[in-house]
Amino acid sequence: MRRHSTPSKSSTVLVSADGIGAFVPSRQRPVRVRTRNMPADTHFEPHRHAWAQLAYCSTGIVQVTASTPEEVTYIVPPSRAVWIAPGALHTINVLEAAEFRTLYIDASATPASWDNCRVLVVSPLLREVIHSLDSPREALSVAREQLLTGLVLDELTRADTQALGVPMPNAQTGNKRLRALCEAVLRAPSERATLAEWAADIGASERTMARLFREELGTSYQQWRQQAILAHALPLLARGQPVSHVAAASGYASDSAFSAMFKAAMGQSPSHFQNKNGL
Repeated sequence: MRRHSTPSKSSTVLVSADGIGAFVPSRQRPVRVRTRNMPADTHFEPHRHAWAQLAYCSTGIVQVTASTPEEVTYIVPPSRAVWIAPGALHTINVLEAAEFRTLYIDASATPASWDNCRVLVVSPLLREVIHSLDSPREALSVAREQLLTGLVLDELTRADTQALGVPMPNAQTGNKRLRALCEAVLRAPSERATLAEWAADIGASERTMARLFREELGTSYQQWRQQAILAHALPLLARGQPVSHVAAASGYASDSAFSAMFKAAMGQSPSHFQNKNGL
């Protein structure tokens, strides 16, 4: 039986979702940008908004967990952002110190069918427009703010999406053993253990856990673990780490096996996602 360390909570910084105040969007100003520098281990308490939110960091890495109504966890490097639908319960953990830019978007301006959360690719243009819209109010004329707002909304509808979410059992209603197993795998992505071995760690049978994966998450353990590995690997690649290191950190014995899995899932090789200069 393996023993996995549990992250320490002593250094966690709890942040209330209150205090949005002047950043609340409206039909007149449908996109508001709020920038905050957040240290690692910052944790936003679970909350929801009447408006949509785009969770994006220009530097650093965040983890977003959202329920719409199924619970999904996303790992978000600077090249990606998570769209959080209006009314979705969500929480955010800062994994690496981040310059966190939150876009609050009025429900009247959201695309018609965007009622689920998703990962979006942040294009260079979208990144720069967000930065420009984040200028002090006095530095933006009404006309310029309207132009930038329209461009942000247009770029969002054109952004590519990626299936990088890791579905999780509901914290309140889901099976506790299944959630414990999923959390253990997310804490130790390099562990090359079978479902039977993980199940034994929590006192369950392989057959029981395989059934729970199908019934609660709608997937097999193998498919779920692949999503977890992709969510873990992408931030490492975004930091410019060698593919060999990312493969080993993801539990793969060879670079070629990892690269083949990654390309089949993402449509591009791991090197395509590398930031050669790091973050």
